Amino acid sequence: MSTLRQDITVESLKARGQERLPGYMGVEVVAVKEQSVSSRMEIKPFHLAPNTYLHAASVIALADTTCGYATVAHLPEGAQSFTTIELKSNHLGTLREGALACVATAQHLGRNTHVWDAVVTDEATGRKIALFRCTQMILWPKAS
Repeated sequence: MSTLRQDITVESLKARGQERLPGYMGVEVVAVKEQSVSSRMEIKPFHLAPNTYLHAASVIALADTTCGYATVAHLPEGAQSFTTIELKSNHLGTLREGALACVATAQHLGRNTHVWDAVVTDEATGRKIALFRCTQMILWPKAS
């Protein structure tokens, strides 16, 4: 059984992020698939920490956005929205230039929670930069 919402597309997610943090950070959705969303982010000077290496928060912004978009694309019928209730990241490497790629993959798609894993890599080499996991709480309309 498909859990992917047909009304959520690369274009609709791009529009959703405009004038919000994902748009300002340069997060680009590349693909929306069953139980997966892929994205990328070209590294700009504002993504770097004062030591001139990639800031951890930039990597987390890419991974969390990708998992959030994946949740939106897989919300259960009738759900209103979601919120992140837990996240964890392990940083394995860094970059100073180029682009990051991210793939979020569903680990659990329940009625009340989703768990997503994301792998952030150097887009040019495929080298892992970070491993990320988040739990999303599904928000339902309040009963009248």
